[in-house]
Amino acid sequence: MSAVDTKVDHSVRLLFELSRDDNPRLFDDLMRFNKGPKRVNRLRFLAHEGVLAQQWLLGMTVPAPIPTAAAPKATQGGVDPAVARQTSQAFEVSGGRED
Repeated sequence: MSAVDTKVDHSVRLLFELSRDDNPRLFDDLMRFNKGPKRVNRLRFLAHEGVLAQQWLLGMTVPAPIPTAAAPKATQGGVDPAVARQTSQAFEVSGGRED
């Protein structure tokens, strides 16, 4: 590969299938849009926000305690930091070794 080839931006093309059983919340969100650029842009936005959320959670050392009265309820769409941390750990890159 020449030096010119390494400077060219690379892109990732994804083709995947998602059923409602896999992730109902994501499925319903994406189905609001017809096939095409709007749906792709929504998925791109959600992926970007997910990456930012993972970096934010990984940067947290010790979460501050939340008083029980002020704690968000899961039914209101709040994020449970313990569950988010587990999800982040599940998708961590293993550094080339098999676990």
